[in-house]
Amino acid sequence: MPLKTHPEDAPALNLTPMIDILFLLIIFFMVGSKFTEMERSVDLDVPQVNDLGALTAAPEKKVINIFRDGRVMLGTQVVSLEDLKTELSTSQAQYQDLGVLVRGDSDVPFQQVATVLTTVRQAGIAEMAISVRLANERR
Repeated sequence: MPLKTHPEDAPALNLTPMIDILFLLIIFFMVGSKFTEMERSVDLDVPQVNDLGALTAAPEKKVINIFRDGRVMLGTQVVSLEDLKTELSTSQAQYQDLGVLVRGDSDVPFQQVATVLTTVRQAGIAEMAISVRLANERR
């Protein structure tokens, strides 16, 4: 049995497929940039408008806090249920998709929360949420 006395050639890395892919990508991006240039060169006179920004910015959800002593706060001001309904109706008229987040103290009777939710619904607000805290979270 003959023994090999000469070392084998080191394996060669064939770069041809990788170079082919690189050239295809270059051609793809060159052709793509030509299309954008042609789009810009179309002779079209588009209408002009003043820079007014967005038509209406989506407001943040209104936060209603219900305290254990029965106080109801809309944002930072104490309100009665009638004032709450008026404020929310006014805000909802300005922005149709207004949302409300109701935060009730854990010692508040559910009837008080249900009354506030009913008042929010009577004001025409459809998007309501109730804030809770997970049992294992600490204050």
